[in-house]
Amino acid sequence: MKTSLVIMAAGIGSRFGGGIKQLEPVGPNGEIIMDYSIHDAIAAGFNKIIFIIRKDIEEDFREVIGNRIEEVAKKYDVEIAYDCSYRDGERHCLRTSISLSFHAF
Repeated sequence: MKTSLVIMAAGIGSRFGGGIKQLEPVGPNGEIIMDYSIHDAIAAGFNKIIFIIRKDIEEDFREVIGNRIEEVAKKYDVEIAYDCSYRDGERHCLRTSISLSFHAF
């Protein structure tokens, strides 16, 4: 059975004040919040990672996440979904992620 970590990173970050908050370094060695989430999820036994992002940040997302997730993707099921937009809202994104989680079955 797959246990999925869903990272909803499709927010527009209006309160953040510029940039793409999901990709901004926060750790002492340039870690982003997703680095910590993925590390903790794997340690807890999760074996599938679903990123839900906006299509308009795809290039930046792949540039920042690509190298970080490469090793993880060799061992775990990693998926990127673009079904959400700000107008769809969090509830729609959550339904999308639940649907993607069950595709493995």
